[in-house]
Amino acid sequence: MTTTSTAAASQRPIRLFRNKAAKIAAIPMILTALVVFMGGTIWTIVFSFTKSRLLPRADFIGLDQYERLWSSSKWMIAIENLIIFGLCSLVFSLVIGFVLAALLDQKIRFENTFRTIMLYPFALSFIVTGLVWQWILNPDFGIQHVVRSAGWESFSFDPLNNQAIVIYGILIAGLWQGTGLIMCLMLAGLRGIDEDIWKAARVDGIPAWKTYIFIVIPMMRPVFVTTLVIIASGIVRLYDLVVAQTSGGPGIASEVPAKYVYDAMFLSQNLGQGFAGSTMMLLAVLIVLIPWAYMEFGGRQRD
Repeated sequence: MTTTSTAAASQRPIRLFRNKAAKIAAIPMILTALVVFMGGTIWTIVFSFTKSRLLPRADFIGLDQYERLWSSSKWMIAIENLIIFGLCSLVFSLVIGFVLAALLDQKIRFENTFRTIMLYPFALSFIVTGLVWQWILNPDFGIQHVVRSAGWESFSFDPLNNQAIVIYGILIAGLWQGTGLIMCLMLAGLRGIDEDIWKAARVDGIPAWKTYIFIVIPMMRPVFVTTLVIIASGIVRLYDLVVAQTSGGPGIASEVPAKYVYDAMFLSQNLGQGFAGSTMMLLAVLIVLIPWAYMEFGGRQRD
């Protein structure tokens, strides 16, 4: 036992000095992450407990900013919109992305062309996407105008000016832009499935849909977990689409947390309230990342 411990201890310095060039090259990135990200995060959390207005002030007031935050109707609408957008985006992105990937995985003709077309919207900025869909959904010359011009005079489709469904108009633009990326991630996962599995399923007479649900999808768990993290992080940061399409309107019907934070910090000049909202957004991100890290690394260590 002593001999084994001594040998392991002697190997540690050797492992420490392996790949020295790579470790030295990573130092600037590590320092930047520690100073900028960690330092900025701690600074934001600390000053969320102050009554900072135009400039940061170390005048601590406890949880008052958080009480004001959660008593604000604007913040509650922003949270409700984020939940609706998030749940719908998760479900539809995964379902549509997987179905498109499964279709492309059939080795169809012009696969590269279709893949490029589906992925192209992701290359656009969210501002451009928001403006494009603002025009498409405009009742004067968008979908409603086209359908009425075709003879259906009673057709009505104006989600961006309807407080009850405005968040779904934003959701359409988000799905159009992001589904292509999800499709490519799913397609990469499907291409990693051994062809022998499909052959064995066909020999056993298992229908294709059962093969996907009970065999293929469980084998693609890492792909699904990574995709969920990517989608969830994009949901929490939702801002550009809202600003480009509705600017939070009509009224405050399409407010989201990121826009609330921006308005509090730069329009209302209330840094303390903005910091409190930012801290809540950080908490939402941690709620997503911690289970992912546990499943990815904790499960791997147990295995």
